[in-house]
Amino acid sequence: MEESKDFISVDMEKIYLGGKEHHVRTGRGSVSVIIYGDQDKPALITYPDLALNHVSCFQGLFFCPEAASLLLHNFCIYHISPPGHELGAAPICPHISVPSADDLADQIVEVLNYFGLGAVMCMGVMAGAYILTLFAMKYRERVLGLILVSPLCRAASWTEWFYNKVISNLLYFYGMCGLLKEFLLQRYFSKEVRGTAEVPESEIVQACRKLLDERQSINVLRFLQAINKRPDLTSGLKGLRCRTLVFVGDNSPFHSEALHLTSKLDGRYCALVEVQACGSMVTEEQPHAMLIPMEYFFMGYGLYRPCQLSGSPRSPLSPSCISPELLSPESMGLKLKPIKTRVSL
Repeated sequence: MEESKDFISVDMEKIYLGGKEHHVRTGRGSVSVIIYGDQDKPALITYPDLALNHVSCFQGLFFCPEAASLLLHNFCIYHISPPGHELGAAPICPHISVPSADDLADQIVEVLNYFGLGAVMCMGVMAGAYILTLFAMKYRERVLGLILVSPLCRAASWTEWFYNKVISNLLYFYGMCGLLKEFLLQRYFSKEVRGTAEVPESEIVQACRKLLDERQSINVLRFLQAINKRPDLTSGLKGLRCRTLVFVGDNSPFHSEALHLTSKLDGRYCALVEVQACGSMVTEEQPHAMLIPMEYFFMGYGLYRPCQLSGSPRSPLSPSCISPELLSPESMGLKLKPIKTRVSL
């Protein structure tokens, strides 16, 4: 596979709460990468869902002090945005061809090569989880482990295809209108936090609604078109050998997708955590529910959450040292009790 050698990086200092943005030009278009932490540490890359970026998809998890200490102590975080989804993105020229899901996965390996990264830990949400799973299947030697939140894995069903067609038409004719935002919020969050006539919507939903206003509709439409034409990954899942931790909210529209993916993965290498009273975006709605399972997951790599900050591990991670028992439903808990996080009911 031929890769473009025309790379460019633009650093923007003192933004994103200490993170630094790089724009990496790849053979499949420019991509924004926000880096947090010490680049000498092992790398964890993230990829968000449709119409989201690292702020609207992962800030709940990284604002959770316990989770932040676990992740930032052990990793340097590379937040990759889908093309045109970064903060302040301009509309992508309509004459540029729409990338496929494969193109987006190939784009990730170009980003890793640009930063000189070897094998990385991956965390993706919904469509982002699909892209990272596809990446792991195509470039197995570059993936240490997968943390997938409400992942997609099959081709779009007729129901999803029709739903996406409605969203596409709204994006094309009306842009980021109120009805479209309601459709997206239903995709992300449970009914409890979206509110009712009697109960106002939660702060996380209000914040997400405001962030959606900043998205360029043409850029969201392009990502949606790529995801809507995604290939079915089912046949290749059994051969995926990296450790995989799957989270899904009981109220997620993609709950059955997550169960299907988990059933097709090798049971020795994966674990499923279903979070009750939660929608698709566990990272925002109930980030505390991810802490203990991630701690168990990382313990097998020799990583841990410190009581106080100290020197960080700098040796390469070795996924082969994970004990399957650590990832068993008995040790991790197949179901978690409802955890109210940043939610006022």
